[in-house]
Amino acid sequence: MLTKPEIDDRIIVQEHFAQEHLPSALSEEEVEAYTQRIQTLLKEKDAVLVAHYYTDPMVQALAEKTGGFVSDSLEMARFGARHPASTLIVAGVRFMGETAKILSPEKRILMPTLEATCSLDLGCPVQEFSAFCDAHPDHEVVVYANTSAAVKARADWVVTSSIALQVVEHLSDQGKKIIWAPDKHLGSYVQKQTGADMLLWDGACIVHEEFKAKGLRDLKQVYPDAGILVHPESPEAVIELADAVGSTSQLIRAAKELPNEMFIVATDRGIFYKMQQAAPEKTFIEAPTGGSGATCRSCAHCPWMAMNGLENIAAALEQGRDEVTVDPELIEKARLPLQRMLDFQAG
Repeated sequence: MLTKPEIDDRIIVQEHFAQEHLPSALSEEEVEAYTQRIQTLLKEKDAVLVAHYYTDPMVQALAEKTGGFVSDSLEMARFGARHPASTLIVAGVRFMGETAKILSPEKRILMPTLEATCSLDLGCPVQEFSAFCDAHPDHEVVVYANTSAAVKARADWVVTSSIALQVVEHLSDQGKKIIWAPDKHLGSYVQKQTGADMLLWDGACIVHEEFKAKGLRDLKQVYPDAGILVHPESPEAVIELADAVGSTSQLIRAAKELPNEMFIVATDRGIFYKMQQAAPEKTFIEAPTGGSGATCRSCAHCPWMAMNGLENIAAALEQGRDEVTVDPELIEKARLPLQRMLDFQAG
């Protein structure tokens, strides 16, 4: 069984691997050629492209142009389940492809690369997490969507950042004690907002954990009229400075609805593509991270999300490679806590 330092080391190694395998920069002519090729392949393969808000703007634009979808991980999977295409290509990270397979087991799920993972997923191995749950059998197990299919299968509930507060409040009102995993910052935010009795797994997103309150206050002095938009995976000191705290879709909506003409945004900068669509007249600035140069690991952009590019999207479609597979028994177990959330959301 892995220790916490061993898990942290694995995250660092995988992060370094991701940085070393980013797609190459393309010329305008190459972008156009790949775009045309992918459009043709999507039709030939009866496929549709879904992309996460944090992927490259070129990938998001291609998904929209070809009748696909850009959203958060759960809505990507739900769109894929509703769409008649027999193949779904998921531009994001691996747990997103697994979630799509769980909700559409009859479909072929491809990814630009299966090497694209997530520090939250890596930081919550199923054996270690199961042992943690077994040690507290009187707790309801609630896991964030940013987890493997195996961890989801161990849970009672799967939640997204947009519904976490409501689900935990519902469980707390029933007098239930909660195990929360994997993001400690989001868990702490939910705990503070709801007053729930929660045990928090010690995990974090390498992007959001880098945002710094001091840098944010300094930038606010330069732009005093700017609103501050913060994802709740960020540290508490950053959240306390926010004008709006929420999931990716909630932050996009806040950018449109709040009166500010400028926003400092504490989440992955890939979201700027959809924010600028929602509010084209407004200006968006990256929130300060841990520093510059050697002290900045992610610099407001997930290295694994950055692994999604036009070249490997085309290759996945042409070769049928990087297919997501999940054991059927695991699919059935993981679907139950996902469906429980969806039923709660519908109700």
